[in-house]
Amino acid sequence: MTAFAVVLSACSGPPAIEVGPSPSDASSSVKPLRYAPVTAGTVDYRPVDPKPWIERNERVAPKTGGE
Repeated sequence: MTAFAVVLSACSGPPAIEVGPSPSDASSSVKPLRYAPVTAGTVDYRPVDPKPWIERNERVAPKTGGE
């Protein structure tokens, strides 16, 4: 009798696992789609003209007359 019950239970499918609302339920709420462009947040890295190096060095050099 027990062997028959084990064999018979092995033939049945697994129980349905329901985690959320059924996909077939038309009344369930759905979040609205939001458009996000692929290029959002990108930074422009195009080459720029060189700056005069003397002015740039003077700007970051230590000031004279004090330490």
